[in-house]
Amino acid sequence: MAREIAEQPAMFDRILSNGRADIAAVAADVAAAGIRFVVLAARGTSDHAALYAKYLVEIVLGLPAGLASPSTLTAYGARPDLRDVLFVAVSQSGGSPDLVESLTTAGQCGALTLAVTNAPTSDLAAAARLHIDVLAGREEAVAATKSYTAELLSLYLLVDALRGGDGSHARGIVDAAQVLVTDTDQVAAVARRLEGVERLVVTGRGYSYPTAREAALKLMETSYISAQAFSGADLLHGPMAMLQRDSAVIAIAADGIGGTAMRPVLDRLAELETALAIVGSGLADSASQKTALRLPAGLPEELSPLVEIIPLQMLARELAVARGVDPDAPRGLRKVTKTW
Repeated sequence: MAREIAEQPAMFDRILSNGRADIAAVAADVAAAGIRFVVLAARGTSDHAALYAKYLVEIVLGLPAGLASPSTLTAYGARPDLRDVLFVAVSQSGGSPDLVESLTTAGQCGALTLAVTNAPTSDLAAAARLHIDVLAGREEAVAATKSYTAELLSLYLLVDALRGGDGSHARGIVDAAQVLVTDTDQVAAVARRLEGVERLVVTGRGYSYPTAREAALKLMETSYISAQAFSGADLLHGPMAMLQRDSAVIAIAADGIGGTAMRPVLDRLAELETALAIVGSGLADSASQKTALRLPAGLPEELSPLVEIIPLQMLARELAVARGVDPDAPRGLRKVTKTW
């Protein structure tokens, strides 16, 4: 897991150097189809990448987008009218039978189908009309790290190409990721503060909400902490009541609209006795007496999820080791999860 986290800067560079042309070709086919709606299907970690893509599609392209419920097509046999719909299935392995069946059925219902995988010879890639290889390379750790951020970048480049961009302004993520993978001291400091915590909430708004969900999953599957993710807006309601001295909160507040929207959440959390760690750049620095995982400044908000997850991946691994758990061999988990 540590090795694959550290590979992410080089992986970003590889995608930006070698993957943009293929993604642009896929974008041209999508644009020619005149799609009016996007449906995204995924499981586990890839579901959080799909959620990120949903934000991008709605904000950047101004198109309605939704997350599919694969069982409606598989178990329940629904056959919706999917003409003018782009159906995107996101899966590192491309090996989940329900995603293959969902995508195949979506195509039969009139959708243009696209598979986004790290496995170009997989069943999912073969079933789709279009395919994007995320170029993450072989990933051996059970906890997905580099394949997740590879999905994020590939989906970003697709949306950017659809709005007429060439992805060149995403180059800043390479240096930002390099800074983060080598900054182990700040991660160790946060891990020491959270080591004894058994209940943890991760929260963010806007583009950072998918990051919150992915971070909670990584903490659960590597160090067995009971972690839940909430939108900052939702946290201000009922879930705030469960925060006690023995719990902790990780709040993601990257620069931009989402980070600004987190200010009332941070103000409310500051009133509690709950341990608080903030992930961000300028906003984290201004939070006195609070533990922070600081991000390099200057990235556009829509690109922030590609790097803000990195210190949280490192934290999940660090906490697992501190708690005597092997993050490369989480109990009860296998690398490829096949769902039905």
